[in-house]
Amino acid sequence: MPPKNNQDKNTKAVIGTKKRKFEVVSDTLASLATRVKSLRRFRVQRTRNGADYFSLFLQSRKANEVSPGSLSFYRVKLGRFLTEVNADTAKRQDIESFLIQFRNPGNRHAYYRVIKTFYNWREQTFGLPNPMEHMSAPRLGKLILPNLTQGQVFILIKTTHDVRNKAIIALFTESGLRLSELTNIEPQDIDWNSRVIRVIGKGEKEAFAPFGELTERYLGAWLAQYQPDGNIWGLNEWGIISMLRRLEAATGITCNPHTFRRTFACLLRKAGVDVMTIKDLGR
Repeated sequence: MPPKNNQDKNTKAVIGTKKRKFEVVSDTLASLATRVKSLRRFRVQRTRNGADYFSLFLQSRKANEVSPGSLSFYRVKLGRFLTEVNADTAKRQDIESFLIQFRNPGNRHAYYRVIKTFYNWREQTFGLPNPMEHMSAPRLGKLILPNLTQGQVFILIKTTHDVRNKAIIALFTESGLRLSELTNIEPQDIDWNSRVIRVIGKGEKEAFAPFGELTERYLGAWLAQYQPDGNIWGLNEWGIISMLRRLEAATGITCNPHTFRRTFACLLRKAGVDVMTIKDLGR
């Protein structure tokens, strides 16, 4: 049996070795933990920076007095891009890969415009690199956008049994109003004698939109039974869009605010009105 002193020395040596190994492992783990924390802080900071640029960009659009529709357009399109692509490290190839996924040329071009505006703003405001500096816009091609015939307009009016909806369709067609312009009409904006409506268009510019006998008939009937408290419809923009979508589903006829705006221009052109006059009437 080994002497007791030797056993104590051996035990102490083993314990010392294990302690040193544990300290080495502990130091390694501590170092790794520090690196992970640093990396996490870095990632969080990058995320925060991206979110800040997004918020600051939208704030700059508000300061430029873009319309609520345009602001929503920027928020949705740019929000998706920043979700899928790191704006700080993105190169031209990354942006092109993002755009390629959209088969619709119009949609692809819309994303391109939003992303380019965002990067131009970052470059001008913060002096950051712009990966889209020499990037050309996607080709739109020659798209034939839909417009309605007079017959289709009358089918839409006949299909809906609500006099308010009939008035909205008639006014969209005869005035070429944008959705925001039509939504915000109040009773005092209507000049029944001259058949014009005062509207606030893009850039908060005041303008006057004409309307015809069809609108006069249905709008007069609607306001005879409805006392407005605010706009004359009792609907917001989404309420009008929802109504048009239901009508499109019921008739199979393309039915959205911008189609009516194109219809307004096309019907005037077919009636022999010159392009510059149509441009003025469409504000």
